[in-house]
Amino acid sequence: MNRLAFLAWISLGVIWGSNFIIVKWVVEYISPLQIVLVRVTLGFLPIFLYAVVSRQLRVAHLAYSRHFVVMACLAAAIYYYGFARGTSLLPSGIAGAISGAVPLFSVIAAVIFLSDEKLDRRRIIGVLIGLLGIVAIARPLESDARSASIEGAFFMVMGSLSLGLSFVYARRFVTPLCLPAAALATYQLGFASLILLALTPLEGIQGIVVDTRAAIELIVGLGLLGTGVAYILYYFIIDKLGAVGASSVTYLPPVVAMLIAVLLVGEPINLLDWAAAALILGGVLLLHRPKPGARVE
Repeated sequence: MNRLAFLAWISLGVIWGSNFIIVKWVVEYISPLQIVLVRVTLGFLPIFLYAVVSRQLRVAHLAYSRHFVVMACLAAAIYYYGFARGTSLLPSGIAGAISGAVPLFSVIAAVIFLSDEKLDRRRIIGVLIGLLGIVAIARPLESDARSASIEGAFFMVMGSLSLGLSFVYARRFVTPLCLPAAALATYQLGFASLILLALTPLEGIQGIVVDTRAAIELIVGLGLLGTGVAYILYYFIIDKLGAVGASSVTYLPPVVAMLIAVLLVGEPINLLDWAAAALILGGVLLLHRPKPGARVE
């Protein structure tokens, strides 16, 4: 891994991992859906400018708008809303830990919808271990005092599942189009912004200006960095490291989120939560472990 790609890899992991505590702070002033609207719209701007400067946009691309709309829902609107709503109900570190399950749902969706994906014993074990970790964090058998945790885990799983389905949809319908990555991100976030603008109640959104720090965190942390710059870094990593190397960045945000929660915020995360996070990460690592003799990209 060359130095620049490694720095991009670390930067992306830290950006994504810090998003959870930012959402936790910002949701005190505006709703989760309003957070998603602002972050997607602001994230669209640097991607759009980058695509324009690099001359990757074409009017002819709009012939594939139906695919861009589906991706806007799966990989932006539903995904971000699930994570924002889930984080509003959970400690940010726990929400970050559950987000590490995204690859689990990607595998499940791929096995169901892609004929060339097979569910072998290794994958079954990896999925079961990861799902056990999610259940351990949600603790569905405990008292009603944990109802917020169960609901929060549900929304985090919803966001993870939506993102997992987006990978499968992209593979079947979007990747074969061979469009530039920045162009795809521009159309995806552009349509997501329009959809969210139509669906999001704007009443009370001005509440974000009550706290200058929260406003800066939303605009810079979630919008420009967490969505816009993050996409650019991700596509840069794909170009330098390939798809397999780039996918490994998903291991970092859950760790970053939990460390921020414990060391900087002082959130109560007990031993069982750490064990559950380890199960999720262990399941993901098992899913991505190359088979003996397999060729690594």
